[in-house]
Amino acid sequence: MSIFHHTCVRNTVPPHHPLYGKVVYVPAMAEGSAEAFSAALRWMGIEAHPTPPSDERTLELGGKHTSGDECYPLKVTVGDFVKITEQPGFDPKRTVFMMATGDGPCRFGQYVPFLQKLLELLGCPEIGIFAPRTEHGYEALGNFGTAFVRGAWRALVSADMLRKRLLRTRPYELEPGAADQAFGESVQDLCETLERSCSAYDCQRKAIVESLERARLRFEGVATEETQQRPLIGVVGEIFCRLNNFSNHDLVRRLEKQGAECWISDIAEWIGYANQEAARRLRLEGRAFSGDMLKCLLRSRIQHQDEHALLEVFADDFRGYEEPSYAEVMELARPYLPNYGAEGEMVMSVGKAGYLARHGADGIVDISPFTCMNGIVSEAIYPRLSRDLGGIPIRNFYFDGTQSDLDRDVGIYLELARSYREKKTYGRERLGRARPTVAA
Repeated sequence: MSIFHHTCVRNTVPPHHPLYGKVVYVPAMAEGSAEAFSAALRWMGIEAHPTPPSDERTLELGGKHTSGDECYPLKVTVGDFVKITEQPGFDPKRTVFMMATGDGPCRFGQYVPFLQKLLELLGCPEIGIFAPRTEHGYEALGNFGTAFVRGAWRALVSADMLRKRLLRTRPYELEPGAADQAFGESVQDLCETLERSCSAYDCQRKAIVESLERARLRFEGVATEETQQRPLIGVVGEIFCRLNNFSNHDLVRRLEKQGAECWISDIAEWIGYANQEAARRLRLEGRAFSGDMLKCLLRSRIQHQDEHALLEVFADDFRGYEEPSYAEVMELARPYLPNYGAEGEMVMSVGKAGYLARHGADGIVDISPFTCMNGIVSEAIYPRLSRDLGGIPIRNFYFDGTQSDLDRDVGIYLELARSYREKKTYGRERLGRARPTVAA
């Protein structure tokens, strides 16, 4: 019998919509997230797919069309986009690349104009670019209608939770690959649920909750051995590089293989930060009582309510792994990088590192692209942060596609984490399951 018990009301964008009849490609920044976001677009009647898996051809094309002054995520996304233009039957007039953007000194704000110029040089100026902006809390997504905004948010939050559950399980699995299989099946279930869900908000949320409950059962079915707790390593840094396994050479898996468990900052954290920073800017502009502020506050409130409802499914599994609020992260970053003087991922990384250390992490890893401004500024702050928090080891890993002997560096770092673990100031209660699960 079908797992779907809800009436499907397929949304369809009108003919005048800029994405009507188009094929949208979503950068595969995070495992599971691009798939879920694409499913939310298909639910709106828009054909959408994640970009194909990155490979050596990605780097070849990315290197060919960039100068080396750009940051590594641009090289990867450009390579993946250009690969699409090489596919049989490719039609530039029907193609749209999704590329978020922002203002400020970070090179991220130059991705869209760079991509536009490159597509013209490649003879494909007809390719569209959908570019929601960070500074406005990605409010451009609202052009699809509130139904899509809520569906896309629920998709990203759900994918974050599945990835977090994967990282809670995989280091302790008795059968290699079992946790990844549970994750893959759960992502597929989530995507099918999103694509077929009804358009009523409560009905859709109920369907997603049921999908997450099935996912929880899959992970519960993975035999694990947790009698010996592994060092817990918090992972922060630039959002694309830390979440894209290809870009960071599967650093999280390398940490796991050498005996660690990882807690990685997710996508929802950044979107929440973007919302709150948009509200802060409106106050600075004297628009605290405006229509834009009302929209910003309502968006944040609704997203928080949806996130809370979905998180309830994994409440027991994530006990001890609760994510901090925006206010808490900003307060922890304030002595080092106050958000009213510095913005972006450097603030989030420093604040989150402080939170993780205070919640019993045995080490912090910052994953950033080589020459990344956010990574460099954070690295300058980390020694002081480490001293203030009892000497927790904090290590920056920079990536540009040319890493060598990464396993050696991981091994050295984990020795520092194990040494700190024996003397650390902040303890860690036993998290998640009360007892280990062992195969019969």
